[in-house]
Amino acid sequence: MPIAIKDIFCTRGVKTTCSSRMLANFVPPYDSTVVKRLKDAGAVILGKLNMDEFAMGSSTENSAFFKTLNPWDTSCVPGGSSGGSAAAVAAGLCAASIGTDTGGSIRQPASFCGVVGLKPTYGRVSRYGMIAFASSLDQGGPITKDVTDAAMLLNVMAGSDPLDSTSVDAPVPDYARGLKDGVKGLKIGIPKEYFIEGLDREVEGAVNGAIDALKASGAETVGVSLPHTEYAVGVYYLVATAEASSNLARYDGVKYGLRVDNAAGLLGMYRATRDRGFGAEVKRRIMLGTYSLSAGYYDAYYKKASEVRTLVKRDFDEAFKKCDVILTPTSPTAAFRLGEKVADPLTMYLSDIFTISCNLAGIPGMSLPCGFTSKGLPIGLQLLGRPMDEATLLRAAYTYEQGAGWHKKRPAL
Repeated sequence: MPIAIKDIFCTRGVKTTCSSRMLANFVPPYDSTVVKRLKDAGAVILGKLNMDEFAMGSSTENSAFFKTLNPWDTSCVPGGSSGGSAAAVAAGLCAASIGTDTGGSIRQPASFCGVVGLKPTYGRVSRYGMIAFASSLDQGGPITKDVTDAAMLLNVMAGSDPLDSTSVDAPVPDYARGLKDGVKGLKIGIPKEYFIEGLDREVEGAVNGAIDALKASGAETVGVSLPHTEYAVGVYYLVATAEASSNLARYDGVKYGLRVDNAAGLLGMYRATRDRGFGAEVKRRIMLGTYSLSAGYYDAYYKKASEVRTLVKRDFDEAFKKCDVILTPTSPTAAFRLGEKVADPLTMYLSDIFTISCNLAGIPGMSLPCGFTSKGLPIGLQLLGRPMDEATLLRAAYTYEQGAGWHKKRPAL
């Protein structure tokens, strides 16, 4: 299978830049575990894919090198931060790709580009050799043309890894085996907090159509509540930026990456290197994270956010007592236009409002196509599952996909 890799995974002998000037010439001496497992399974690695710098963004407009375009409409963004991964699959440049998801960075671009994107349970896929953004949230996963390919790739990628202390030592089932088992009797939770004011009418209509299709296939729907959803974006942008502030401290011009030598003294070199190496969005998040971890503010911001994160996780625990899978829109809208939200970071952050809670809770989630807008842009359906239960997610997704057939549509290039 010819596969392309998001440029956040280390690839031996091939540049790994994270779409940042800081790592513009970095060539790793080793492969990440995900890349090694793919190679061992016979995958052909075609190359590396563009992304938002250090995976910080929702549109792939934060790349230090170039903007990626949406194959369905080149005036629109492909989503982010795995925009290159989703666009490459949608455009047929590769059979599948690998992305990462910290707050929706696999699922949102999959939604915008009309492909399938799967974020596994935290710890299901090794993070060794995957350049860190927020270590308690990051997870790698496949972006594919259909659900079957996603199951096949997860079979290869999943499993414990002694090189990653956060990977979970749990059995890996054959995800492709149960795809055709159907959804008869499966209980699908519909959270009221995800069908809110501001949700695009065409998106809501397509998602409601998917609910009806699954019910017609034998699934049951139940109402569930996730009451702390409204706090998810605020919690995420405290936890994620705090961890980014810590993780990105290593880029100081000393060990690897960019080094500005004509600065005055050691501190001058640090300052000049980080100023030139990091883009505006990365700097913004480092400053937010450093502030929330600083003396006098830690309890009010980072600690409080961590406590609310636990409440978000408990919401899902309670909801899954009533259902097997939770169904929501992936994003409030279809793909927006290039440059539309660049000057308004808060509006950009809110494009991930439906995907962030999944990462905070550490549960698996996926996006698959469920229709198109009147302008011909793809609409994504999100399914969320219990921890380590990717198999049920894939089965529900496959049942809907085979009946709906949206995965067969391709952009006219």
